[in-house]
Amino acid sequence: MTTTDPTPLEDTTPTEASHEHHHGYISDKSRYLARLKRIEGQARGLHRMVDEEQYCIDILTQVSAMKSALDGVAMGLLEDHLQHCVVDAARAGGEEAEEKLKEASAAISRLVRS
Repeated sequence: MTTTDPTPLEDTTPTEASHEHHHGYISDKSRYLARLKRIEGQARGLHRMVDEEQYCIDILTQVSAMKSALDGVAMGLLEDHLQHCVVDAARAGGEEAEEKLKEASAAISRLVRS
């Protein structure tokens, strides 16, 4: 079973006009999808390990690897959100900026609790 991809998601910041109507992660969409596909494989592997009654410590090791992989995806998405959606809203100002900051704070809070 594979572990997380240690390569961080690269910052491929598009021009303002090209991401105006898109989510911040869109430029790295294929990398996110590849990472999620690996995580999906890890989940299937965990299922198989339990089904085959493998040693619990080995299963826990794979659970930890899967959690790390999900955390990597979450942190990349959060970074993209902050760099694109929040920055754009802050430039626009007003209620939209406040809402995006509240959303980001809530997302960070959920990630810290998990």
